[in-house]
Amino acid sequence: MPKKPVKKEEKKPVIPAEKSEKQPSYTAKDIYVLEGLEPVRKRPGMYIGSTGVDGLHHLIWEVVDNSIDEAMAGYAKNIRVELLSASGGKNYHVAVSDDGRGIPVEIHAQTKKSALETVMTTLHAGGKFGGESYKVSGGLHGVGVSVVNALSKWLRVEVCRDGQLYSQEYETGNPKYKVKKENKCQKTGTKVIFEPDPKIFSKIEFDLKRILDHLRQQAYLTKGIRIEFIDERTSQPFYYSFYFEGGLLSFIKYLQAGRQIIHDNIFYVHKNYENIEVEAVAVYKEDLEMQEMTFANNIYTPDGGMHLTGFRSAITRSLNDYAWKEGYLKQKDENLTGDDVREGLTVIVSVKIREPQFEGQTKARLGNPEARTAVESVVSEALKEFLEKHPADARKIIEKCLLAAKARKAAKAAKDTVLRKGALEGMTLPGKLADCSSRDPEESELFIVEGDSAGGSAKQGRDRRTQAILPLKGKILNVEKARIDKMLLNKEIRALVVALGTAIADEFDIEGLRYHKIILMTDADVDGSHIRTLLLTLFYRYFPKIIENGNLYIAQPPLYRVQKGKEIIYAYSDNEKEKILKKFDSDGANIQRYKGLGEMNPDQLSDTTMNRETRILKKVEVGNAAEADRLFDVLMGENVEPRKNFIQSRAEAVKNLDV
Repeated sequence: MPKKPVKKEEKKPVIPAEKSEKQPSYTAKDIYVLEGLEPVRKRPGMYIGSTGVDGLHHLIWEVVDNSIDEAMAGYAKNIRVELLSASGGKNYHVAVSDDGRGIPVEIHAQTKKSALETVMTTLHAGGKFGGESYKVSGGLHGVGVSVVNALSKWLRVEVCRDGQLYSQEYETGNPKYKVKKENKCQKTGTKVIFEPDPKIFSKIEFDLKRILDHLRQQAYLTKGIRIEFIDERTSQPFYYSFYFEGGLLSFIKYLQAGRQIIHDNIFYVHKNYENIEVEAVAVYKEDLEMQEMTFANNIYTPDGGMHLTGFRSAITRSLNDYAWKEGYLKQKDENLTGDDVREGLTVIVSVKIREPQFEGQTKARLGNPEARTAVESVVSEALKEFLEKHPADARKIIEKCLLAAKARKAAKAAKDTVLRKGALEGMTLPGKLADCSSRDPEESELFIVEGDSAGGSAKQGRDRRTQAILPLKGKILNVEKARIDKMLLNKEIRALVVALGTAIADEFDIEGLRYHKIILMTDADVDGSHIRTLLLTLFYRYFPKIIENGNLYIAQPPLYRVQKGKEIIYAYSDNEKEKILKKFDSDGANIQRYKGLGEMNPDQLSDTTMNRETRILKKVEVGNAAEADRLFDVLMGENVEPRKNFIQSRAEAVKNLDV
């Protein structure tokens, strides 16, 4: 029989203790002092963000950052990252090496230990807090390699310096022996080999693509260094090498591969301003989406900061000045806004600064006011020169900005028509929405369902108190190819926008979200996948905060219903179906293949896809925003050729093609 929901055990109320009962003590003996690397092992999330896949890869980034710092200081030219199999292939070691100066090994005056041991076992110890060893660096918190040591089951560091090889090994951050001399060596450099501690990390599994993307990015940001990657975990080792002389120019060409650039020359500037190195590159493409990537001392700052603010100010002012000067804007016109000049713009800004002020250990935002001044000054001067030197390119850029301004005004009129005050407050919800009775967003769910037939089954099978159903007719507009004014003329999108309650574009407000679970429930066929992709494009482009907040999910309806006698089991994949048939010995088993949600009875849809106790939901997350942006553009954009190449190059890997 189908699985019945398991009744949750009720929790007994907690009765407050009587005053006469003995209370826990809170005296000086209850104050614990964590020494050395103990704080890291006790609270690893504070130092690497999480103990999941992100934190695991963060260990590699921390060690690579030290090698990159040596390269930025002008002492290293080659960096190598290796994934090594150990312990019969069950555990993995990571090795990161460079040809920099090598960590000092002499006795440190303050700690009375080797400088190498001090760096590896002491938080906030390194050569980046003063002096001239590192004029710029990414790891200014000084906890990088010591944190890696603390969170590794085993770590070995080798240093070539002054013609001698030195080494030291550690277990869970504790030295196994003092730094010792080994063989002679002719070169200089540092090699760190470590094995992440399985007691710390929930799963130790390295993602090849994630590592390659990060190393590629670092190679673009540091001109002229070679970064090699070797994966020796398989019988046939995998090798990849990155080397770019063009820096950010090479980076932006990679990001824009397959996209239609509207002007011939790419804007690029690389200049020092009052001891701050500024590098910026920008292009306009035919698309509507803007893409901004910022870095400070090679550290990606996803939340931007002062360097991004400086660039935005410079480009808005410079393009307005040029447009007025050349007569593109008349007396009756108003200035181009920041949104107008950034539509279709891809920009990368990188600064290298002596004392970066990052917000938090994750370094998501740069706070140095002097970075804004430096970027604004450098970009303003260079962009003025660029526009005057390339008048044909300047004309195409200004015309695109003027078109964006015209579309902005049209979009405002469309939004004013669609998103009336009453609709935003939930007073005029779309008629096709079968709303839930609860008004608590935290427990409310919105199922976006493909078609009226599936919508009917979902309405009958739902929990009316907490589950709302919004059926969509057919395939919605591909918003990757349409401006917002055209998009809001689409009835299905309009109904969805009003149902969500957040408004859209510059009026978007996550606080207005009426349901904290938005669930896309489409058929398990090609059309269903296409509709789901169109909806994902809509949310990614116009409701990204809903994805960032973890509010968007994809339902997983079963593909098969397998019945033998009175026993019924649902299979969500072909593999599951085969296992079920083996269990039933396949004889006499009745197999039903669901082509659409409308084929399922309300009780079947409820039990398998909507019931909180038995359903399977996949949360939608964005790991690499730049790659996601590029992929959406390739698969859903106007340009056919990149999409064709993408499909042809992956044709042989296609499985379970629904024909």
